[in-house]
Amino acid sequence: MKLFVCLVLLLNSFSVAAESKGNTPDESVVYKKDAKGDLKLHFFFPEGHKKNDGIKRPSIVFFFGGGWVGGAPKQFYPFARHLAKQGMVAVSAQYRTKKSHGVIPQECVKDGKSAVRWLRANAATYGIDPDKLAAGGGSAGGHVAASTATKTSFEEESEDKSISSWPNLLVLCNPVIDNGEKGYGYDRVKAYWQQISPLHNITKETPNSIFFLGSKDKLIPVSTGEAWDAKIKEQGKQSELHVWDGQTHGFFNFKGKDGGPIYKEIVAKMDAFLKKNGYIK
Repeated sequence: MKLFVCLVLLLNSFSVAAESKGNTPDESVVYKKDAKGDLKLHFFFPEGHKKNDGIKRPSIVFFFGGGWVGGAPKQFYPFARHLAKQGMVAVSAQYRTKKSHGVIPQECVKDGKSAVRWLRANAATYGIDPDKLAAGGGSAGGHVAASTATKTSFEEESEDKSISSWPNLLVLCNPVIDNGEKGYGYDRVKAYWQQISPLHNITKETPNSIFFLGSKDKLIPVSTGEAWDAKIKEQGKQSELHVWDGQTHGFFNFKGKDGGPIYKEIVAKMDAFLKKNGYIK
């Protein structure tokens, strides 16, 4: 009996360790220095991944939600680990927020562009294909991701602009994309809303995108998702808008031990979109 109990405890410890490893980055790297705290990229690598091996792998960088006020990179750890298992180099990025660094939204956008630029500049070191670098995120993090892929005008002046800060693909979960007078966060960005609102800065360079939204989202109405979808298609690009009936803001998050049914549905649609665009097999 004692042996049986010991075996059960041992197996449970292995299970906890495996779960912990799944939610723990394989490597964390500072990509931007700041007096109030350096910013890190948290990497999740495919099994057997070796840096500097000459293989160029598709990658994605995720940005967490939190209204530009708070939040943490761990929100997208499950998404990143999942895509690492599909063969991508997946990253969850830290960026400055009001709580962490006392910044306003335009600084969040600058960090998003810095993260994409840093990954492209260091692509060879981390085994990344610089021409298959996607950006994704949820809510305000979706805004950061969408801003990197539109003509928003906030970038760090000290960075090398010859290295593009534009991603090649977008994965957006109820993103803040309209900062106009009737959109989200207008009161915080009204002095420069036309320069920071992704919906109003779509160009022919804006890449293919997939957009997940709940029909009961009080912050991002379905009409906003439809406007984004139409404008992307007007540029001749692929756009997928998926709306979950009855779901509210933040419905996409990993829940419970296995993510929950909606998370699994989102991941399946995300995988299909990435496969269609040649990011996973």
